[in-house]
Amino acid sequence: MKIFGKKPLFIILLLLLSFAGSVIFYIYLMQDKISKNLSRTNKVKAEVLIFEGWLPQSLIDKAIEEFRSDSYKIIVTTGIKSEELDFCKIPMNGYLIFYPEASLLKNEKEYTHKISITAHSEMGGKYSSHFSLFINDSLSAEFVADDQVREFSVQWTGALSSVDSLMVHFDDDYLDEGGDKNLYVKEITINNLITIPYKYNSVYDIGKLGGTNRIRNNYDYESELARIHFIFSGIDSSEIVAVTGNNSRINRTIKSALAFKRWLDTYEEKVGGINIISGGIHSRRTLVTYKNILDTSYEVGVISLTEPTKTMKKRDKFKEIFTELINLLYYQIILPPISISN
Repeated sequence: MKIFGKKPLFIILLLLLSFAGSVIFYIYLMQDKISKNLSRTNKVKAEVLIFEGWLPQSLIDKAIEEFRSDSYKIIVTTGIKSEELDFCKIPMNGYLIFYPEASLLKNEKEYTHKISITAHSEMGGKYSSHFSLFINDSLSAEFVADDQVREFSVQWTGALSSVDSLMVHFDDDYLDEGGDKNLYVKEITINNLITIPYKYNSVYDIGKLGGTNRIRNNYDYESELARIHFIFSGIDSSEIVAVTGNNSRINRTIKSALAFKRWLDTYEEKVGGINIISGGIHSRRTLVTYKNILDTSYEVGVISLTEPTKTMKKRDKFKEIFTELINLLYYQIILPPISISN
């Protein structure tokens, strides 16, 4: 005897779909209120200020202002190894200067060589990025990059052993409510045989060439890069530490929180409170994560910062909020067993 026929199953399915549709429609209607709740700042009295390494550089000045306006003892930048760091982000006009190892460029005879730059812009259209290639301080080519990763190549005649530097000059930075021009450069290749990655082979001069605003691209992790930018912006190196989590493509906030917990266990100063600087609607998930991972003896707060960005369409904003709510629900499920095991 059949307990359930096709009709009852169809009704149950229809009810579930109706419920799901109602929830989605409610989120769409209430997205502004939900966004405010997810992005709410909730500070506590704290000795440690955490800055999540994935946050944009434009928020560092606000983080420094927060650090200096309160009784913090130290800044901790967190993060993991990220595929996004495969490319060097050039957010302001300046020069990315490659210094290839002499052992790579042994050829002393003059030949015609193909020199290529792997790069892309953050956006396309009017936000495409114009840049130039200089070889030994001589202009060799000019290019315009859109949002697709491409190789930009030039034929150059000379002896490779005579090459002291290869320089990418980004010269048309632009920002408005519609978007931001940012250039991303991964590497320079010569004759499709010699590859020179930007990491550990380049420096970034912001603004003027050879000025005081120079960043050495010697890092592998978001936390290290963020620390470099803090020091560059005036924070003493003794006031900031980079804490790096295990590599992961998922649960990055959890990996960062676990790494911070391990660091906190070795920190000798007395800590009663911790504030975390996070970004926008991700702030709630960050707060939930650290409260679950850290011992309940610590007070944990969050400071939600957002950067001036393009105005989002309501549909795009809804997608972002809906995705964040799903991630928050997922974290609420997986965090209890993780916190118990750690």
